[in-house]
This record gives sequence, C-alpha cells and structure tokens, in this order.
Amino acid sequence: MNVKQGSTTFLKVIIFLIGIAMLALCIFWLPKIAFKDAKVHPDTAYFLIPFLVCVYGFCIAFSIALCQTFKLLTYIEKNNAFSELSLKSLKVIKKCAFTVILLILLGIVSLMVLSKVTGDDVAGPVSLSLMGILGTSIIATFVSVLQKPIKNFLENNEMKM
Repeated sequence: MNVKQGSTTFLKVIIFLIGIAMLALCIFWLPKIAFKDAKVHPDTAYFLIPFLVCVYGFCIAFSIALCQTFKLLTYIEKNNAFSELSLKSLKVIKKCAFTVILLILLGIVSLMVLSKVTGDDVAGPVSLSLMGILGTSIIATFVSVLQKPIKNFLENNEMKM
C-alpha cells in the first residue's frame, strides 16, 4: 500500500465514522431530545416541528455529501481524479453545502420564532449556527476552487481529441 492509498483509506475510515455518528444522532439522540422537550414544554411543542425538519434535512444533505466525498476518494485512489465522475461528485457536494447553509438559516429563523414565544435567549445557538454557515461556506468555496482545474483539464483533453 503506497502513501496515497494509505491516506485515502484513512480519510475513508474517518468519513465512515462520521457517517455512523450522524446516523446515531438521527436515530437515537434527536428523537429523545425532542420528546423530552415536548414533555417539558407542551405549549410550544409544535414549534419543534420546523426545527426538526431543518435538522433532519441537514443530516440528509450532510450524509449525501459524505457519500460523494467517499466516492471522490475512490476516484482518487483509482487515478481518476480528473474525470467527469469526480467533477459530478464535486457538484453534488457543492449543492449539498448550499442546502446545508439554507437549512441552517431556516433553523435560525425557527429558533428566533421560538425564542419570541418562550422568551429564551438564543444568542448561543445562533452564534454556533453562524459558525456552521462559515465552515460550510469555506467548504463550498474549496469545492468550487477544485472544480476549476478539473473543468479546464477536461476541456483541454476534449480539444486535443
């Protein structure tokens, strides 16, 4: 096993572990938290629905991006980094990043509406959400930067043929 294959294998294992953690979060932790909060605050339990839709949408988009990243690493292992398949994976990852940003923004709006009803302070969750938007924006920018050389390479190869 060469160095490139070892590093891509390591990244694949990390992506797989993140996917397992995301699955556990969606199946075990989120429903428990939502049920507990609905028991404690029955008057505002219906406000949890839009927030949970945003969270589960976030989890789905993030999982799709993880799968595409896994595929991209497989293409890199097979020396197909500059191919249409890798470009397609990068496009899907970028769309997932924009979807995540949109869902985080909808989650912030949902929290703001909930805070108006309950009177809670949402500065902490909103600031964490804004940090998530910043991180996701950085990923989307990085993917856009990666797309340009691949597009140029594919266009140059088409011209030569």
